[in-house]
Amino acid sequence: MEPLSLTLPRRKFLLLTAAGLALPLRAAAATAISPEAVISSWYRLVLELVRHTATYSPPVASRAFGYLGVTTWETVAQCNGLQSLAGQLNDLTPPPVSDQPLDTAAVLHGALTAAVGKLFENTGPTGQRALQAMVEKLGAKVADGLDPALAKASLDQGAAIAGHILAWAATDGGAVVENMGFPQTYALTEGPAHWVPTSPIRMQQLPLLPDWGKNRPFAMKGDLPCGLPPPPDYSEDPASSFYSEAKEVYDTGKSLTDEQKAIARFWSDDPMLSPTPPGHWISIFLQIAERDGLMAPQLADGLARVGIAVADGFIACWRVKFEYDLLRPVTYIRRFIDPKWDPLLITPPFPEYPSGHSTQSAAAAAVLTAIFGPDFAFEDATPVADGLPARSFPSFDAAAEEAALSRLYGGIHYRAAIDRGLEQGACVGAFAAGLKTL
Repeated sequence: MEPLSLTLPRRKFLLLTAAGLALPLRAAAATAISPEAVISSWYRLVLELVRHTATYSPPVASRAFGYLGVTTWETVAQCNGLQSLAGQLNDLTPPPVSDQPLDTAAVLHGALTAAVGKLFENTGPTGQRALQAMVEKLGAKVADGLDPALAKASLDQGAAIAGHILAWAATDGGAVVENMGFPQTYALTEGPAHWVPTSPIRMQQLPLLPDWGKNRPFAMKGDLPCGLPPPPDYSEDPASSFYSEAKEVYDTGKSLTDEQKAIARFWSDDPMLSPTPPGHWISIFLQIAERDGLMAPQLADGLARVGIAVADGFIACWRVKFEYDLLRPVTYIRRFIDPKWDPLLITPPFPEYPSGHSTQSAAAAAVLTAIFGPDFAFEDATPVADGLPARSFPSFDAAAEEAALSRLYGGIHYRAAIDRGLEQGACVGAFAAGLKTL
């Protein structure tokens, strides 16, 4: 996998220097590869590993992007004299500091080698071979032109930073995922309003990761941050608002336009078939970084904030999902409207309210809007390799709103879950956007 071409126009360099971004404090020599290319190369590999690692459901993927983002930022921050996230993120203490001359690209390679290797230690044989190839190929480029002692000191320091972040990650409640994330035992909530399995797959007769909402968040503060009011009261009365929301899902699904089908599939982001919803937003940022030639501090800052936002988004969303434990549209519609109805997309195996796509998309959009501004147009080509055309958006909020609405088109969520999920995501994203870095 070749690193991305992230050339830095002189005007970008001057802009960052004017903004107070210093050159590396202890950079002793230039490697044959830039820090930007090291970061982008590793992240492109991670986007592939996510889709080829069986335990990497969207919540698990979001956690990995959160910790990889923090690792990347802490490495770049230390090499450039920028502010650490220690003391800002929950329970994160300062990583170890070296007093030796270091090379930024080599430190990054050491950090990401250790972090990706640990977070994806359970990937399959193909993933393991890809990991080893990345370590060797990128390692050779990083070492090219460096004094061996400098290269070793830099790689060791990167590994030390990653080790510190990984030790912190081990205490968050989400480090161990057994049985693909499905509990061995779990008592379904009684009553017609509550979630029941929607898949014939045996493993999916119990919901995915019911305790994920108990994990320690990255940036969110407070006992129950970004909670939501309850969904509309469950009712089987055709005159009720709940029935109306179900009928909207049904009617929409019966009359989908080609554009609506395209939107649903563009944002589907199914596990094992895509980089998952959080990886989709990481991909969006990487595309912008390549297009605009972002330097390592900007690149690391964005990856950290987006990673933290989507990770906290899934924690907040899962907490509410299992608080209200609402049944899915396919269950209600087949009971009371049309027993033969099928949604366009496969319904995921966990409660309905709120929409995870809505929450994490709005969280990512809040961060990206804070970085780039409210009217930042971009094109997203994330699923192009899978045969879907790129889509263009006038803003990050517009993309988040389309991602959220895609779940109505897919027949997966009621309107309230979509709207309230966007509200929850805006709350989550504000915590990540408020972190002090650059």
